[in-house]
Amino acid sequence: MAGGGGGGAERARARAGGLLPPSCRQPRRRENRERLSVCSKVCYAVGGAPYQITGCALGFFLQIYLLDVAQLDPFYASIILFVGRAWDAVTDPMVGFFISKTSWTRFGRLMPWIIFSTPFAVISYFLIWFVPDISSGQVMWYLVFYCIFQTLVTCFHVPYSALTMFISREQSERDSATAYRMTVEVLGTVLGTAIQGQIVGKAVAPCIESPLFIGKTNSSVAMEELNMTHDTGSLTDTRNAYMIAAGVIGGLYILCAVILSVGVREKRESSELRSDEPVSFFQGLKLVMNHGAYIKLIAGFLFTSLAFMLLEGNFALFCTYTLGFRNEFQNILLAIMLSATLTIPFWQWFLTRFGKKAAVYVGISSAIPFLIMVAVLDSNLIVTYIVAVAAGISVAAAFLLPWSMLPDVIDDFKLQHPDSHGHEAIFFSFYVFFTKFTSGVSLGISTLSLDFAGYQTRGCSQPEEVNFTLKMLVSAVPVGLILLGLLLFKLYPIDEEKRRKNKKALQDLREESNSSSESDNTELASIV
Repeated sequence: MAGGGGGGAERARARAGGLLPPSCRQPRRRENRERLSVCSKVCYAVGGAPYQITGCALGFFLQIYLLDVAQLDPFYASIILFVGRAWDAVTDPMVGFFISKTSWTRFGRLMPWIIFSTPFAVISYFLIWFVPDISSGQVMWYLVFYCIFQTLVTCFHVPYSALTMFISREQSERDSATAYRMTVEVLGTVLGTAIQGQIVGKAVAPCIESPLFIGKTNSSVAMEELNMTHDTGSLTDTRNAYMIAAGVIGGLYILCAVILSVGVREKRESSELRSDEPVSFFQGLKLVMNHGAYIKLIAGFLFTSLAFMLLEGNFALFCTYTLGFRNEFQNILLAIMLSATLTIPFWQWFLTRFGKKAAVYVGISSAIPFLIMVAVLDSNLIVTYIVAVAAGISVAAAFLLPWSMLPDVIDDFKLQHPDSHGHEAIFFSFYVFFTKFTSGVSLGISTLSLDFAGYQTRGCSQPEEVNFTLKMLVSAVPVGLILLGLLLFKLYPIDEEKRRKNKKALQDLREESNSSSESDNTELASIV
């Protein structure tokens, strides 16, 4: 009798299942056919441009703006730059915490952060490049608005970074979207440099002869030459040029945010397998920091990122003083960025064909012989361009691989902690935190080492000790850091075989969850 009742229940479920809409009866087949369109990937990628454009403009031009346009004391300018960078690093885990506490809305959980932070970020960015007509308080003006902008751009970038996990369930689709994103972000660095450089190019102050040279000449003549350096163009025109550049970049910021919010749909089911339980940030942070694969990945990229940031931060000085290519810096930088942009599709193909760990070893280590070459050989413009192109190839790999490998670590975490959800923002925000921390370390190391070597601010030439230090900062030190980072990558446990196993296990877990949901739906229909 029990058996007959069971058969009747099965038939009832079958009849009820026939009454259910196809979306409830066969979610797995439809899901397996889901692919991100090229339009969706492009719209997602465009969202990465604002962070790179503004970051590039601030990184290359904020210091000279504070010194020569706002005319702040160098000590106060260094405080603004250091505090702003430190605050920028602190805001990432803070924003990650608040995102983890955010409830889902009809726009998603991450997209509202992006939408509502954009207008205020653009306003604060413009005010950074505005010189207030006040006799005192300029230092606080720039410090406050710099920190406000860093907070707001973090409210944009951290949820945007975590959005990778919410645009698709398929790892291959996320990797492809990441490649699109890295291409646009590298283009963003080129665009930020080009816009800011072309509009405010006249704001670059000429060099000043060293004090030793001035002391050996007639003081009145020396002072006359020194004063002539301030007569190259109107200060008002220079300030207006900076505000025009800020307006153009702010307009691009808004445009990219609109394209992202309109063209990308955040999918709740793409990352969460079960119920939407409250997330404990500190418990989640403890779980994330105890996840071995994440720590090893962060450690490896910490050293390789430090290597490339040292190279990036000192390459202009190296070209100007050590190599003597003062007028070629922008072209050499453009060669690096264009090379990185053009080779990102190649690295996307390479990691798909040979695996991500192989791409790390080949891509990042490819810069080593060229970094040694540029420091050992005599000054040669052709060799410098070759090194620039080779560095761009490695920069592309260094840009692409961390964002392509982080989703693998998150998938591995989900398999080990299937009942813990909503920690994606923690993974991404703390990776960005460590990256910015590395940037601060590289800035401090560079400044202190050049100061100890006797660097002359805005000097036409530098002592031999400074040239030797610059060679170390763009060659020997980055090579050592790259080798150390690659050694740490040997400990990274997720190879291609494990990645495939994790993908299959995660798919089985999703199918089990979907089957349970189907069973609940048919039971409800049977009861009705």
